[in-house]
Amino acid sequence: MGKRFLLILISLALLTFSGQAAILLIEVDAPIHPITSEYIRQAIDRAERENVQLLILQLNTPGGLESSMREIISRILNSKVPVATYVSPSGARAASAGFFIGIASDLFIMAPGTSTGAAHPVGISLTGQQMDKTMEEKVLQDSISYIKTIAEKRGRNLKAAEKAVRESASYTEKEALENKIIDYIASNISDIIIYFDGQKIKRFDGSEVVLSLKNQPVISMPMSRRQKFLITISNPNLAYLLLMLGLLGLYFEFSNPGAILPGVLGGISLLLAIFAFQILPINYVGLLLILLAIGLLILEVKVHSYGVLTVGGIIAMIIGSMMLVNSPLPELRPSIQIIIPVAISLSLIFLFLVFLVVKAHMRRAITGREGLIGEIGLAQTDLNPSGKVFVHGEIWNAEAEEYIPKGTRVQVTAVLDGLKIKVKKAQAN
Repeated sequence: MGKRFLLILISLALLTFSGQAAILLIEVDAPIHPITSEYIRQAIDRAERENVQLLILQLNTPGGLESSMREIISRILNSKVPVATYVSPSGARAASAGFFIGIASDLFIMAPGTSTGAAHPVGISLTGQQMDKTMEEKVLQDSISYIKTIAEKRGRNLKAAEKAVRESASYTEKEALENKIIDYIASNISDIIIYFDGQKIKRFDGSEVVLSLKNQPVISMPMSRRQKFLITISNPNLAYLLLMLGLLGLYFEFSNPGAILPGVLGGISLLLAIFAFQILPINYVGLLLILLAIGLLILEVKVHSYGVLTVGGIIAMIIGSMMLVNSPLPELRPSIQIIIPVAISLSLIFLFLVFLVVKAHMRRAITGREGLIGEIGLAQTDLNPSGKVFVHGEIWNAEAEEYIPKGTRVQVTAVLDGLKIKVKKAQAN
């Protein structure tokens, strides 16, 4: 009985071991921001739990936020399993924050036709303005010391790494290999496995590990549905469109209370946009201008300035939209090709809605006593001078100053007391 139990335990252990991922592969094809940072850190956590031989981060990024970059680097440097950054596929890049992440990894590998570098920091204040020279120099020196510390520990070329930060130098895969920035040029994952199998690598803490990669399974770890959704709405162009749709929906709801659907869709779009802007680097002056635009557009409904407040709101919205995201990376800013057409279209829609409001205020009343005046009806009896007429869907007692035969078209000229109206012959047209 004891031997059987022991055999079962051994079998279970072997099954568990064989089911572990020897090589874990993740792919990041996006700017570095809180969502990509979360994804990479979760992958390292899984790699440690499953004790994998190597975690490969396949990277294609223009760069991103420094705060997210430092989170990723800190997790890589303290990882219990080796991490390889692989710039792929051909045509990809690991620029700016991506360069820092590659330098910090245990292995830095590039595919043919890729590039890395261009890591000069761009300092922007909360108001979206460029930092002064003193502050800019402080940020630069901090980045240089950071990259030098990491590169030295990883045994990479300090001068080449510093040049990428100080002078925004960019390297092809061949230049990066010649300058000892990367460890290898690989066409695919199989090349990495074959080349590094059995090699001894030095970890950041000074320990050494021999990689056993041959004939090991490569397990992909895709982003969760939540992360994919957040990545999608964090696209600055989509976030901007959601913001504009939200503003339009809420404006229409305030202009026409009770429509409900525009208000609901507008509220949802606006909340999604606000969530997306939490991921993106926001310029608070631009955000305040957009909030001012919302206030002016809502105030237009209450005050009825006949377009003055609407025009002011549209101008504030356009300027705020262009200032909204203060990232130096074009990939993290709404495209001007999106802002201009959307702003013009939104302006026309807002002006049309204001025109409808003004037209409604200028239109004469169509209900009550005043609403009957000018209406066209039909004489139900002879009016000599009194009789009955059919007007506005009802039969009324009426009187006229002249004889009007039955069947004649009449026009209401006044509403008299006692539910009686005064009419005259209607014009032929």
